[in-house]
Parts: sequence; structure tokens; C-alpha cells
Amino acid sequence: MRPIVWIALGLAAFVPHVLLAASAGAVPSERELREECSAFPEAGMRDCLAKKFDESQRLLRQAEREAASALSGWDEDQKYVAVAKLKLAHSNSAFAKYRQAQCDFLSSLNGGGVGNAQALRRLACLAELDSLRAVQLRDAISGLPPR
Repeated sequence: MRPIVWIALGLAAFVPHVLLAASAGAVPSERELREECSAFPEAGMRDCLAKKFDESQRLLRQAEREAASALSGWDEDQKYVAVAKLKLAHSNSAFAKYRQAQCDFLSSLNGGGVGNAQALRRLACLAELDSLRAVQLRDAISGLPPR
């Protein structure tokens, strides 16, 4: 293949990641969350990450409610609204399973880490993924025309 084709293919693969990062720019990564909370002793670090996880869950539940509400008020034929609502429910369920598996995997990377290392990493992972999902849901419904 010509070099220009390879460059175009490379950019096509890279652009979605850049766009996702830009739209989720305010969402700190799991590592950034752990670093932010590392200013506290271990028990305080756990409390800090637990608060961040609680906040991310609150944001996610709110985004899920907003998505469902936006679909209910969407100016579209009801059969498409019903399909979108069903797919949202399936997506929410699949996300919960993915989040569980991903954070289980990530916390396992601490091996036999001392203290609460696995639990801390897990809390940070959960907080990051919930926050990212909330951003994704809000982005998805942002352009739906209301009735």
C-alpha cells in the first residue's frame, strides 16, 4: 500500500480516541484518582476514593435518568423510541458487567499487594468508568430533538 493510505488508516484509527478523550477531558483516570487521593494516609486514601466512587455513581444514575427522559421526550416515531429505550437498558446492563470484569482485572494487577492496594485500585477504576459512562450517555442524547 502507498504510505498515504497507511497514514490515513492510522489517523482513522486514532481520531475516535482523541475525540473520546476530548469529550471526557474532565474525567480523571484511575491512576490520577489514586494519585489525587494518595495525599492521605491509607485509611484516608480509601475514604477519598470511596467518596469519588460514590460521586461517580450519583453522576451515572443521573445520566441514566436523563437519557431515559430524553428518549421519552424524543421527537421520533414511538417504535424507534421503544427500540432505543430497550437498547439503553441493555447497554446499561452490559456496561455494569464490563465495569465489574474490567475492575476485577485491574485490581488483580496488584498481585499480592500490601494492605488495601487491590481495593483502592478497584475503587478508582469504578469511579473512572462510571464517570466516563456518564459522559458517554450525556453526549449520546445531547443532539436528540425534543417533541
